[in-house]
Amino acid sequence: MNWKRLIRRLLFLVMVIWAASTITFLIPRISPRNPIRERFGELARMGGFTPTDLETIIASYSQKFGLNKPLWQQYVDYITSVARLDLGVSMNKFPKTVWALLMESLPWTTSLLFVTTVLSFVIGNLLGAVAAWPPAPKWLRTLATPFVLLMGVPPVLMGVFLLFFVAFKLKLLPMGSAYSIGRIPDWSFSFILDVLKHQILPALSLILGTLGSWVLSMRGMGITIHGEDYVTFAEHKGLSGVTIFRDYYLRNALLPQVTGLALAVGTMVTSGIVIEQFYGLPGIGSMLYDAIKVNDFLVIYGVVLFITIVIATLMVVVEMLYPLLDPRIRHDK
Repeated sequence: MNWKRLIRRLLFLVMVIWAASTITFLIPRISPRNPIRERFGELARMGGFTPTDLETIIASYSQKFGLNKPLWQQYVDYITSVARLDLGVSMNKFPKTVWALLMESLPWTTSLLFVTTVLSFVIGNLLGAVAAWPPAPKWLRTLATPFVLLMGVPPVLMGVFLLFFVAFKLKLLPMGSAYSIGRIPDWSFSFILDVLKHQILPALSLILGTLGSWVLSMRGMGITIHGEDYVTFAEHKGLSGVTIFRDYYLRNALLPQVTGLALAVGTMVTSGIVIEQFYGLPGIGSMLYDAIKVNDFLVIYGVVLFITIVIATLMVVVEMLYPLLDPRIRHDK
C-alpha cells in the first residue's frame, strides 16, 4: 500500500467533508424562516402562550442553540462541533440529539439500501454480461431488454406504479409503513416476516428503477471485452464456455462497474430517501423530510453531513481497494 497516496486521499476526504459542512451550514441560514419562532408559534396557538412568554422562550432557545451569535461565530462553533462528531440537538424533538435520531432511523435505511444496491448490481451485471455474450442462448440474451426499457422510469415513479397496481388494485402487498398497524416490534419470526412483506414494494421500486443502467453499461463493457486477445486466447486453448465467461469475460468486464458502484451509491441514497418518505418507512428519508418541514436545520445538517461522509468514504475505499481487484493497477504515484 502506498501510504503517501492514502494520506492524500484521506486529506481529500477531509476537504470534501469540510466543503459539505460549509454548504449545509449556509443554505438553511439564507432562509428568512426562524425555526424556533415557527415551532413555538405553533405550540403557542395550540397551548395559549402569552406573547411575552413566547418571546421569552424564543430568546432562551435562541441562546441555547447559539442563534443569537454572529454568523461567523455560529460557523466556527458548528465546525468545531463537527470535528468532535457532535451534531447537536434537534430543535423539533428536543432534547433528543441528532445522533440518537440517526441511530433510530439508520437500520431501516441501511437494510433497504444495502439489499437493493447489491441485488441491483449483481442481477443487472449478470443480465448485461449474458446479453453481450454471443454463445449464450438467444432467449437468455433478450431477457435483459425489458429492464433496459424500464431505465427511463425513475424509482419514485416506479414506486407509484407498484403502489397503485400491486398494493391498491391487486391488494397483494401492503401499501406502506414499516410493519402492520397494531404490531409491537420484537424479534419474533412472524414480526420479521411482516417487516419483510412491507419492504418488498420499496425494494422493487429501487431495483427496477436502477437495474436497467447496470444492464446497459455491463452490456457495453462485455462487447468491448469479448474482442480482447486474452478472451480469444482462452477460446483457442479449448477452455469451457463457463470458465471463459466467468474468469476471462465477466471478471474483467466487472472492474469498471465496481467504480460505478461507489458512484451509484449517491443516486441510490437520494432515491431511497424519497422512496422511504413515499412508503412511510421510518428511515433517514422520513427523518430528513420531517426536519425540512419544520426547518430543524441541525437535523438537516446531521443527515446531509452523514450521507456525504458515507458516500465520500465509500469512493475512497473503492479507489484504494481497486488494485486488489485488478493486479494491473498500482498506486505508485
